[in-house]
Amino acid sequence: MALRRFLEILPGAASVAALAGLVGFSWVFPAAVVIFIVLYDLYWLLKVVYLYFHLRVSFKKLKKNLSTDWFSHLKKEFPEWEKLRHLIVLPMYRESYEVVRASFASLAKANYDGKKFIVVLALEARGGAEDEAVAERIRAEFAPAFGAFFISVHPARIPGELPGKGANETWAVKAAKSAIVDNEAIPYDDVIVSVFDIDTQPGREYFALLAHSFLRTEDNTHASYQPIPLFTNNFYHASIFPRLIGFSATFWQMMQQSRHEQLVTFSSHSVPFRALTEVGYWHTDIVSEDSRIFFQCLIHYRGRWKTVPLYYPVYMDAVEGASFFSAMKNLYLQQRRWAWGVENFPYVIGEFIKRKDIPFRVKRFWTMKIFDGFFSWATSSFIIFLFGALPNALGSEAFKETVYSYNLPLVTGWLINLSSIGIITAAFLSMHFLPPREGRIRAKSGALYLLQWLLMPITFITFGSIPAFESQIRLALGGKFRLGFWKTPKGKR
Repeated sequence: MALRRFLEILPGAASVAALAGLVGFSWVFPAAVVIFIVLYDLYWLLKVVYLYFHLRVSFKKLKKNLSTDWFSHLKKEFPEWEKLRHLIVLPMYRESYEVVRASFASLAKANYDGKKFIVVLALEARGGAEDEAVAERIRAEFAPAFGAFFISVHPARIPGELPGKGANETWAVKAAKSAIVDNEAIPYDDVIVSVFDIDTQPGREYFALLAHSFLRTEDNTHASYQPIPLFTNNFYHASIFPRLIGFSATFWQMMQQSRHEQLVTFSSHSVPFRALTEVGYWHTDIVSEDSRIFFQCLIHYRGRWKTVPLYYPVYMDAVEGASFFSAMKNLYLQQRRWAWGVENFPYVIGEFIKRKDIPFRVKRFWTMKIFDGFFSWATSSFIIFLFGALPNALGSEAFKETVYSYNLPLVTGWLINLSSIGIITAAFLSMHFLPPREGRIRAKSGALYLLQWLLMPITFITFGSIPAFESQIRLALGGKFRLGFWKTPKGKR
């Protein structure tokens, strides 16, 4: 327990120490802070260039895959595809019929044999009669399109569970296992489980590409399969900051896709059924079940686990609200929930310490990646966009007469402006992902879509570092400060 609390405190303590240290040293040793800020900005400039090439690689593969008939390739290259079954789980809690129907319509339109689909609409008992009525409407309309359609109802207030997606998904897959997979004696190695948020609409070729990737992957039952999330279902209804955050998440995921050695499952993803049963399904007492399942498998199989990138989109909703300010509040709460993935740090490092059968190189790699990822998330935007002014603001009058003081804003401004090339590139790439609409996008609207990217520094701080910092502090404080699962409101269709 003491080790667990130490590991829970460590990320927040490191972030506080770094930011507080920069403030203190800006007053006592401003010249040292100047050197650190310049080197840090230079490091991020080089990192932006490095990540840009990964983004371009993923973008080219995505464009190619979007124009490929993967079902034809699958049938031609892998005759054994017919034995595969896709268990598709969609957790639902108090969603409108329009949102749910749009997702099921995309499943029904898949360029695949729908009879190979086992679709589970996973309800919460807390949703009551209203959710059951939506589920029955969906069953009546779409059940004939699939090999099996199953409605599960996750009971409320199960001791030890945290109400949320992980608990619901685990209940749903266990129910489908008993009622369909085991009942029909389907081999576990032939079942791929895809877990989608209820607003997720997979592209037409998603399941064909998934099956193709699964069959061509060596040791394919020891791998997760990760598509690229595109938060564009409601693009023309969402506010400016949710659109920016949505594209930022998409582009970050694309960068990670081509660095697959450090790719972790996020949001909608797919995983072999056998692995799920062997690791005990998703943990039911956490918030960030999407990334946790990757680490459960990595630890259970002693480092013998990877994530296979699927350079193909699944389309999702950006955050909405009844007003601009409610949308901003919802966006902040969503980002805080995403940043709550820091709860994986004490779990993973704690297991690494206990498990002697996991190779040290695996432990070292993931310890560094997890810690650096959350530390940078909470601190980098502050350091890059705000803390460059601290030495001149807090330093002595004597310091303000030095060459350090004079050159600091010039050098940091130059480095940040160079780094903004990455933002400009992202702005133009985002235009390729705009969903179709009636009529053409007017030149004025297109210009505004590009200009909105100028707000990225504000976006990075307000909806990046601040919620990440809050999550780490909450984890460090523990108890009543710990976060529960927060459901992102979906827009009306």
